[in-house]
Amino acid sequence: MKAIAQDRYGSTDVLAFQDIPVPTPKDGEVLLRVRAAGVDPGVWHLMTGQPYLLRLMGFGLRRPKVAVRGRDVAGVVEAVGPGVTGFQPGDAVFGTAEGSFAEYVCARADRLAAKPANLTFEQAAAMPISAGSALQGLRDAGRIRAGQHVLITGAGGGVGSFAVQLAKEFCAQVTAVCGPERVELVRSLGADRVIDRSRQDFVDGTRYDLILDNSGLCALAHLRRALTPTGTLVIVGGEGSGRWFGGIDRVLRAALWSPLLKQNLRGLFTTERATDFALLGELAEEGKLTPALDRTFPLAETAAAIRYLHEGKARGKVVISV
Repeated sequence: MKAIAQDRYGSTDVLAFQDIPVPTPKDGEVLLRVRAAGVDPGVWHLMTGQPYLLRLMGFGLRRPKVAVRGRDVAGVVEAVGPGVTGFQPGDAVFGTAEGSFAEYVCARADRLAAKPANLTFEQAAAMPISAGSALQGLRDAGRIRAGQHVLITGAGGGVGSFAVQLAKEFCAQVTAVCGPERVELVRSLGADRVIDRSRQDFVDGTRYDLILDNSGLCALAHLRRALTPTGTLVIVGGEGSGRWFGGIDRVLRAALWSPLLKQNLRGLFTTERATDFALLGELAEEGKLTPALDRTFPLAETAAAIRYLHEGKARGKVVISV
């Protein structure tokens, strides 16, 4: 089968479009015929091996432990491994799997859900990691409640575009912050107020009960000034120039500060689970959640897709079509 693989850390130059054996599903796994795979910032970090903390966390010290990139996936079940009872060959599913930038991939059954019938495979592949992070950031870490005033930064990106829609589904008043090229997209997703960060600072005297920070661009002190005295800040990922910690340093500092404050500052550590994917699928089928797709690239052009996302050009999600 064809796959996008690497044998060392580095830029997109280390990615190779090559033939590798079709994997065999183990206990609790299914073999998927991949139809589409989402691209998220984590792909870049695992490709480059930066920040170095990732390597210490078990992803491979000198080279990637998993050679094939990609984790978001949507496809059709080709075969089931021992112990799998919830799926059978021919089922259309979406979820996460290590090495989804390939024609076939093995996925844990407990990280898959039925693909929404009204979504294409490309739309479904855009959802698992980004929509899952938005859901857990708002519901689990943020404990969002109806009527709250919620600020979402990076609202035009993958996680942010889902977070705007989900926050409205939770009946919150949503203010979304994004770049000028994404204002119309974010407005179309249902935000009550959209702030163009190139023209206006969101710290304008308005206080928010919950801030979901997806941009990774704001200092903690700046974000705190926009929170109510007992508000909650949830940091979703984060980008930074440091080779050792990257944007993770803000999460660590938030954890140190939070016990000393009335405000609640926390980083988001997601758990990929089929129950969340199933819920997101139901919302999509009901027309309450729509993936915002920017561009779709063929598998052979995966390197170009990763560069496009890393350069900050995407409005919504970037997806690989297989």
